[in-house]
Amino acid sequence: MADSTRALPGLDPAPAGTVAASRVAGYEIEDELRAAPSGRGRPIRIAGVDEVGRGAWAGPVVVCAAVTDLSPPPVLHGRGKRVIGLTDSKLLTEDHRESFAEVLPGWLAGHAIAASGPEEIDEVGMTEALRRAAVRALESLPVPPDVVILDGKHDFLSRPWRVRCEVKADQRSVTVAAASVLAKVHRDRLMAELDGRHPGYGFADSAGYPSPTHQQALEELGPTPHHRMSWSYLDDLPRWRHLKKHRDPHAGEGQLSLL
Repeated sequence: MADSTRALPGLDPAPAGTVAASRVAGYEIEDELRAAPSGRGRPIRIAGVDEVGRGAWAGPVVVCAAVTDLSPPPVLHGRGKRVIGLTDSKLLTEDHRESFAEVLPGWLAGHAIAASGPEEIDEVGMTEALRRAAVRALESLPVPPDVVILDGKHDFLSRPWRVRCEVKADQRSVTVAAASVLAKVHRDRLMAELDGRHPGYGFADSAGYPSPTHQQALEELGPTPHHRMSWSYLDDLPRWRHLKKHRDPHAGEGQLSLL
């Protein structure tokens, strides 16, 4: 974590073993941040940020920044008395994600979605493209946050943002969970639209990730204008590897792992 994040008390990750057993997100991280003295004379403003599409071969990387008013989050009611709580988008069904995406904008105090497309990713590398998308989303919020909660170990934002990184924040922070769902639904809809314009790649099902259908289409048809052309998958496509773009190593920090 960058040294600048330590300027605000409460930004250190929670001690090991404090993660709640339930996968339904709560206000655990937000409560710790709010309890720390801020010296601002007003409640601290917290934004949760999450991304989707980092490991895809096609399509943009999408980032959502979300701010709650710390009220109880919406829930969905399933069969019988089952209640579905807000959590990491990957743990929800597609129907549940879509349902949450309908109600979250009206519940959140503010949110914004931004993206970096394939050309930008090829030009500057994934780390920098991800940072740019996150900055665009944060700068589009109605009011700038005092601190940003990022899901994961790595602070790809750094200065001037004050950041708290937390592994599985999308399962522990309502704010990050909301950002996770909205980012996922937004990108899935974009990829479904691309599926109609580029049939055969399975974008609606794979969202641009390397599914068997996607890989076969690449071998037979080659990449579309929405593919990331600096990525190593092209090395395995003899007919198309001549199209690979070689990014200036000084333009960014390089491609992140596809895992």
